[in-house]
Amino acid sequence: MNKEIDIIVVGELLVDLIGHEIRDEIFRTHSFRRFQGGSPANLGANLKRLGKNVHLIASVGKDGMGEYLIHELNKLGLSTSGVKERKEFPTSMVLLSRSHGTPDFIAYREADHFIFPDDIPDDYLLKTRLYHTTCFALSKQPAQHSIIEGAKRAYKFDVQLSIDLNYAPTIWPDHEEAIRVIKEYCSLSPFVKVSQDDCNRIFQKEIEETEAIDIFKNWGAKIICFTKGKEGSHLRLENNESIIVPADEVKVVGDATGAGDAYWAGFLSAWLDGDDWIQCVKSASKMAAYKLSIDGPLPQKVTLK
Repeated sequence: MNKEIDIIVVGELLVDLIGHEIRDEIFRTHSFRRFQGGSPANLGANLKRLGKNVHLIASVGKDGMGEYLIHELNKLGLSTSGVKERKEFPTSMVLLSRSHGTPDFIAYREADHFIFPDDIPDDYLLKTRLYHTTCFALSKQPAQHSIIEGAKRAYKFDVQLSIDLNYAPTIWPDHEEAIRVIKEYCSLSPFVKVSQDDCNRIFQKEIEETEAIDIFKNWGAKIICFTKGKEGSHLRLENNESIIVPADEVKVVGDATGAGDAYWAGFLSAWLDGDDWIQCVKSASKMAAYKLSIDGPLPQKVTLK
């Protein structure tokens, strides 16, 4: 069957209310600006900016905020046919501090986790090359069951899986469940994106990067991309070869929110183009640097060549 869809992204589409001034804590943030958010939706939007065919599966409220999110995606030309409007639940929102590092945040979760197996149909999975989700999306039912079940069908259809292990205990307080679900997803041979902060939260300790990468590899991940901010990236390949790629130098104008999603969009876009692993990481770094160099969302069209 023709793989006419480059990627299916499944998970949270929500409103980000990001602090207007640079503050490490929400407590000290006085005003907020509204943006389309949610890691999977951000990734999908960035891949659309890079010219990829994206199918987003998500859930919003049938309200003004849900209407805003759909409007923002439609402006990019990203199809919202897979976005369900749930009149029973308001649209989810996240408040974030504007920070150069990992932001402080508070999540108000409502409609985003109401994703059901029927929302992820086989006829779409059969037509796609990649299937992507996040720990945030997997942290609540019924989305958790639906996304894992969809991932197993995608794997059976020879679709390459991907996951951003953006685990946070405030979002997913049942740590034992989180480890079980992460292991289950890793057993399906995904591409894994993870940072040092993510690993420290997942393993509940300061963990050395090689040790963390070894664990994910043993759980079944095909490749692990360990991001280290301005120190670059450590890529562990399927054959256990390690590649260290330095980061691009960048003058940070905006905040760090969304930089990880921009990074992974650059990586997956390069992979879809058939680039080698080093070029995939370089494209990822370039995309993240671009996001950090501007205040607000990326322009509607982006090229990395």
